[in-house]
Amino acid sequence: MLQELLGAAAALGSVGVVYLAMAARVVKQYERGVLFRLGRVTRDVREPGLNLVIPFVDRLHKINMQIVTMPIPAQEGITRDNVTVRVDAVVYFRVVDAVSALVKVEDYKFAVSQMAQTSLRSIIGKSDLDDLLSNREKLNQGLELMIDSPAVGWGIQVDRVEIKDVSLPDTMKRSMARQAEADRERRARIINADAELQASKKLAEAAAQMSDQPAALQLRLLQTVMAVAAEKNSTLVLPIPVELLHFLERGQQQIAPNIDGRQQQIAPNGDRGQQQIAPNSDGGQRSG
Repeated sequence: MLQELLGAAAALGSVGVVYLAMAARVVKQYERGVLFRLGRVTRDVREPGLNLVIPFVDRLHKINMQIVTMPIPAQEGITRDNVTVRVDAVVYFRVVDAVSALVKVEDYKFAVSQMAQTSLRSIIGKSDLDDLLSNREKLNQGLELMIDSPAVGWGIQVDRVEIKDVSLPDTMKRSMARQAEADRERRARIINADAELQASKKLAEAAAQMSDQPAALQLRLLQTVMAVAAEKNSTLVLPIPVELLHFLERGQQQIAPNIDGRQQQIAPNGDRGQQQIAPNSDGGQRSG
């Protein structure tokens, strides 16, 4: 009798161990468990840890609650200013309602991927090329809003959407390179002209200052000579003061009238022919 009781107890123990092995489910920290009992979902989501279910009655589905990084395949489209581009992006999302993500949509990852692709093509058609290249933050916000609106009903929250790269045709790249080069050349010319204007103003102020103090010009010439001599080259610079040039010009202007005056005195005598020569009292000759 005792042996029969021990055998029954051992059998019950083995059945209990098998039952626990079949009923025990472990939910990890980053997961949540959705329990279906006879095909009907129960609203109590199983938390991380050890959970027991009824074998052959309950079915436990585990949903990952981590942030999912999903690349969006490159989409080709025509912008609002008629430029063909290829744009790819990446979307970051996570599940906030495990029951809705499992019940309301068949495959929430595939659904988010298709929604992201269609939204990206829509953004390309509504934007200009300059916006795609320089105003991406605004486009990212608009793309995030377009994806997040239907995903909220699926228990999905879109955290961030980023446009990764914008591919342009080769002809457009060459045109943009020429435009950028012309713009840089224009700015360089403006900067040079502005520098010349500022330099001319400073030179005019320096000339006015030196005209009041002639000794300043001499000091400036000496400084130039010292700067050239410091280079230790074979070039010899002899600065000539500007006042000396003015003095030479005034001297030439004064000599020219004197020469003309002598010619005017000789000319009347030449008109009368040869001068008359009269004898002097001392036996010499005298001009009449």
